[in-house]
Amino acid sequence: MSVQGRVAVVTGGSRGIGRAIAERLARRGCRVVVASRQPGAAEAAAEAIVQAGGDARGVQLDVASYTEVQEFMAFVRREYGRLDILVNNAAVIRRGTLMDVTEADWDEVMAVNLKGVFNCAKHAAPIMMEQRWGRIVNVSSIAGRVGDITSAPGYGPSKAGVINLTKSLARELARYGITVNCVAPHAIETDMTAQWSPERRAQVIAGIPLGRMGRPEEVAAAVEFLVSEEAGFITGATLDINGGAWM
Repeated sequence: MSVQGRVAVVTGGSRGIGRAIAERLARRGCRVVVASRQPGAAEAAAEAIVQAGGDARGVQLDVASYTEVQEFMAFVRREYGRLDILVNNAAVIRRGTLMDVTEADWDEVMAVNLKGVFNCAKHAAPIMMEQRWGRIVNVSSIAGRVGDITSAPGYGPSKAGVINLTKSLARELARYGITVNCVAPHAIETDMTAQWSPERRAQVIAGIPLGRMGRPEEVAAAVEFLVSEEAGFITGATLDINGGAWM
C-alpha cells in the first residue's frame, strides 16, 4: 500500500489516534501537515516525526473556524502545490448529564466534531477536485453508532453526524476521483483512556468480545489502507474498529 510522496493533513494530530495516524503516514513516505488547536502541540509532534526521519510540519489550527480553515488550506496549496489526503480527527468531548451540559458545551462539541469536518472537507475538496484524486477519512466513534455510552450527550450526535456527512460527501465527490470514508473506533489506549479507573477499564473490556483495548496503531493501519490506491473502490463506508463491541 504505497502512499509515498502524498501530501497529507491530519487534524487533531498532536496526540492519541491522530498522532499515530500522522506518524504512520510519515513512515510510509507521506509529507504530513499536523494540525492542532493547542499552542505548540502540532509543532512538537511534527518535530518528533522529523527526528524519526519523516517529513512533517506542525500548524496551529482551530477546525471550528471556517475562515481559519480556509486560510490553512490555502497555505497548504501554496506550500505543497497539492493535497492528497485529509484525515479529520480533531474532536472534543464535554461530559455531564443533560441537566449539567451547558449550551456552550453543546455548541463547542458540534463546532469541533461536526462543523470542523465540514470546514476541512469544504476547503480541501477544491484542491483534490483539480487533481481528480483525493482521499478523505473522517474519524467518528462507536458513540456515533449506538449513542453516548458515557455521560456526554453531545458527543454521540456529533459523531453520528460525521458518519452521515461522510456518505453525503462520498456521493458528491466520487465523480472527481475522491473517496470519502470513516473509521469508528472504541476503547483505544490513549492519554484519555489511561485516566480511567481500574473498575471503568474492566467494565469496558468486559463488553469487548476480543477482550482487550485497541491500540492507536490499529486505527492508523485502517486509515492507511483507506487512503491507499488499493482502497480506490471503497467510498461512503464506515469501518468499525471496536474489538466486536458493536456489530
